[in-house]
Amino acid sequence: MVLSRIEICEVGPRDGLQSEPRIWSVDERVELIDRLSATGVPRIEAVSFVNPKRVPQMADAEIVMAKIKRPEGVSFAGLALNARGAERAIEAGVDEVRYVVVSSETFNQRNQGATIDESLEGFSQIADKVTNAGLKLSATVAAAFGCPFEGWVEPAQVARIAKQLAEGGSVEIGMADTIGSGVPTQVTEILNLVRDAVGPDIGLGFHLHNTRNTGFANAAAAVNEGVLFLDASVGGLGGCPFAPKATGNIATEDLCFMLRNMGYQTGIDIDAYVETATWAEGFFDMPLPGQVMKAGLFPETATA
Repeated sequence: MVLSRIEICEVGPRDGLQSEPRIWSVDERVELIDRLSATGVPRIEAVSFVNPKRVPQMADAEIVMAKIKRPEGVSFAGLALNARGAERAIEAGVDEVRYVVVSSETFNQRNQGATIDESLEGFSQIADKVTNAGLKLSATVAAAFGCPFEGWVEPAQVARIAKQLAEGGSVEIGMADTIGSGVPTQVTEILNLVRDAVGPDIGLGFHLHNTRNTGFANAAAAVNEGVLFLDASVGGLGGCPFAPKATGNIATEDLCFMLRNMGYQTGIDIDAYVETATWAEGFFDMPLPGQVMKAGLFPETATA
């Protein structure tokens, strides 16, 4: 079934900033999140509860969560890679915990310092804590399209991990093209296998990077297959510090433009997003990858 409304999760404050050499201050991160939460975007992945020695860009997550505005209708998520990260997220007052398991052993070891089975066991340890705290529990299968260390990832492996996450309590599962190697036919194949594995009650979506310029084609394929949500990043910011050459996410404002002109609704004020992307671009030494912020909308109406 194709949906008329696609839910967008903004990941710029987390995935967008985690690889940047310039570390944004707490107040700068708070202002970015506050600007984004005023655009109509329904979900923001605001922080990551990881070891600040490994990812200093994501330090002080608890302080960021304490300082941001919390407008009604916006859900704020925190990323967790292990049980301790999930516990920190609960204590910090997020609305949603997003847990990650990587589909290849080498990448999971580099990203999480654990085997896939150990990460899945960690998920089972925190699932009840998250749900008992009244929070949404979702999960992402990272590097679902390919691994920078092991190469091709079998779609059946992605489906196996997704099935275990669903059985463990995740109400949503995203498949991440972490290194931006996927193409639309893979989107369809992976989605169908995962959908068969987890059943109809689990919301499915994608986290797409535009590393090789296929991110938007993949997003179009995903929505035509009836996904519930898509991750995107303001201005096209993003990358993974543990994946070589993993450049930016698909730009949120570009995605909203495409979805609007395809007939889907997101409820997002695209003009407000462009303003935020332009503001964020001022912190960098080069232009951001987003295109709508350069070319403008056509037709020139602002809400997707």
